[in-house]
Amino acid sequence: MEELIITCETLDNGVSVITLNRPKVRNALNAELRAQMAERFIQLNNDPKTKAIVLTGGNKVFAAGADINDFLTTKTVDVYLRHSERYWDAITDCRKPIIAAVNGYALGGGCELAMHADIIVAGKSAKFGQPEIKIGLMPGAGGTQRLFRLLGKHKAMKLILTGDMISADQADQMGLVSEVVDDEATIKRAIEIAEQLASYSPIALTQIKEVANLGVDMPLPAALALERKAFQILFDTEDQKEGAKAFLEKRDANYKGQ
Repeated sequence: MEELIITCETLDNGVSVITLNRPKVRNALNAELRAQMAERFIQLNNDPKTKAIVLTGGNKVFAAGADINDFLTTKTVDVYLRHSERYWDAITDCRKPIIAAVNGYALGGGCELAMHADIIVAGKSAKFGQPEIKIGLMPGAGGTQRLFRLLGKHKAMKLILTGDMISADQADQMGLVSEVVDDEATIKRAIEIAEQLASYSPIALTQIKEVANLGVDMPLPAALALERKAFQILFDTEDQKEGAKAFLEKRDANYKGQ
C-alpha cells in the first residue's frame, strides 16, 4: 500500500482536514486511496473532537477520476468482488458535516466524491464532469443518480451522455456547488465554513443532515413529519437550552453535544 496517499489533520477548532495525496496521478481514486479515505471517515465519524470535516485534493487538483490503468484488465467479477460501495458508504454514513474544497479537476469519481459532501466550495479553476462515456463506461459511484437529483433530467443527461466538463461558474449556476472563490482561497474558505459549523450544536447538525438526506426521497407529507419529529426531539437537549440562553444573554453558546 502506498504511503501517505491520504493525510489527515485535526485542527484545534473541531475541524479535521482530509487531503488526497497522489499528485503525480492527479489524485486518481485507486483502491488503496478509497480504502484509506473510508478508514479516515469512519475514524472521524467516531471522534468526539471532530465536529466538521473538510475534504480536499490540495491547491492544484481535487481528483481526476479513477485510475484508468486498472480498467485495461479488470473484469466484471473483479469489480463486483471489490464491493467498493463500502468505501463510498463510509462517507455517505458520516454524521459530521462534510465540506469539499475543490480546485482543478473533479472528474468521474472525483465529481462523484465531491457530490458526497454537504457543501462544495469551488475554486475558479475547478472543472466538473462525468467523462466515463468517453472510455466506454458510465458513472458507477452515484453520478447518474446524484446529478439527476441536483440538476434535473436535462442538465444531468447532457453532462452524463456527452462527458463534457463544466467550469466552476457553470456548476454554480446549475446548483452543483455552494460557492465559487479564488483558487488560493478555496481551502481556507472551506475551513472557515467548517469552523462555523463546528461552533454549533453537533446534535442539531446531525439531525439537519439526517432529515435533509432522508427526506429528499420521501413524499412531502412524510418528509415534513420526519422534520417535525426531529425538531421536537431537539427541545430535550441541553444544547438547545444553552443556545436559547446564550442568545438572550448576547454571548457565544457553549455546546457540549448533550
